[in-house]
Amino acid sequence: MNAATAPASLAVLVVDDEPLARLRLRTLLGDCRDPSACVVGEAGDAVAAMALLPHHRCDVVLLDIHLPGTNGLQLAQALADLPTPPAVVFVTAHAEHAVTAFDLEALDYLTKPVRLERLQTALRKVQKNAEQRSEQNQATEADLFKNHVLIHDRGRAERVPLADILYLKAELKYVTVRTADRTLVYDGSLGEFEERHGHHWLRIHRNALVARHAIRALEKHHDPDEADGRGEGWALRLNGVPEPLAVSRRQLAAVREALGAG
Repeated sequence: MNAATAPASLAVLVVDDEPLARLRLRTLLGDCRDPSACVVGEAGDAVAAMALLPHHRCDVVLLDIHLPGTNGLQLAQALADLPTPPAVVFVTAHAEHAVTAFDLEALDYLTKPVRLERLQTALRKVQKNAEQRSEQNQATEADLFKNHVLIHDRGRAERVPLADILYLKAELKYVTVRTADRTLVYDGSLGEFEERHGHHWLRIHRNALVARHAIRALEKHHDPDEADGRGEGWALRLNGVPEPLAVSRRQLAAVREALGAG
């Protein structure tokens, strides 16, 4: 594997009250290759560990259980409450706490003296867990964009739920987004929006899309731009919107079908 494709080293915080134990772990971590690891800090107690975390990226804490003051199990609980909690791997001479450790969602439990192969296995678990969490976060973000549209308004960006949008209309250089109580500006095009969210929306005009759930009534409407020579056209009434929306002759049949289906 070349440097361009090699995975980033795992950032490790070592927490143990024995300096020799910390040195032993630091030496073993230096020999880890798949994945590799980088010690970003050492601490001899829980207070020192919590003080280090805000200043360093930390993927995993190698944590002894018997610490002065707050013990390792209590520290693991505190770590779990952080906004972005690191993974926890317990490293201890006492095997009797394993059940409690896994109840705290520790990824692994190593007994001293730690062997390189066993430490490497634990780090692989950490890496796999991080990859799974990243995939879950990406899926959540994708779902969020499926159900929202990003609107830029007066220097701020806002995600507006699709369920709140009643129609979109292209006007000059902009596409306006209309909800029951606001009119906002959408940066994309109607075509892009329709391609992404099309089955919930109905094209009623070359410049307008409406939410199918909001369709209320189709009525005669005087619209010189859509007139058939007699000054008569059609307009759609939507729930929650006082203004009628012109329907083009090309889209009239589709509107009638959607109205009937609704």
